[in-house]
Amino acid sequence: MLVTAEPPLSAAWWSDLRTALVHLSAVHTDRTAVRQAYLDRAMPKYLAFLGGPVPTTPPAWSTAHGDLHWANVVGPELGILDWEGWGTAPAGYDAALLHAYSLGMPETAEHLRHELSPILDSEEGRFAELAVVTELLQSAERGDNVELVPALRQRAKEVWHRTAADGVEVLLREYD
Repeated sequence: MLVTAEPPLSAAWWSDLRTALVHLSAVHTDRTAVRQAYLDRAMPKYLAFLGGPVPTTPPAWSTAHGDLHWANVVGPELGILDWEGWGTAPAGYDAALLHAYSLGMPETAEHLRHELSPILDSEEGRFAELAVVTELLQSAERGDNVELVPALRQRAKEVWHRTAADGVEVLLREYD
């Protein structure tokens, strides 16, 4: 579900969302929201436009809602709906999914990136963004949220370049 207008959410709502995501990620479960076999098969196909080998193994797994988009959150007090798909996913998956569904509204996407930056700006969050882009590009082939495709591809390129730059920084530190 795409967001079509800036949601009027309070600082408390954003704080509650961050807290909920942290607590949820620590829940132990045998349920699966995203499978490694899917990532291995789909990421190289749908991210081939990035021009290099795409890693398919997340740096970490955690528990996720699995379908966190704007139709599944409510306010003015935080509520999270539609839990049938929850389970393990790449760490940061829920934040990445909510962000991806915000890309059609750049101000909302930027606000969300700011609010969830501790998650999204991590190695785990960047991988999760690439996994989410993969899923949404695949669903766009079936006609879902086609209007997001250019923004998804652009976001994947930004994340990919940031990941590559961070990798170079790590290598340079190792040689200092």
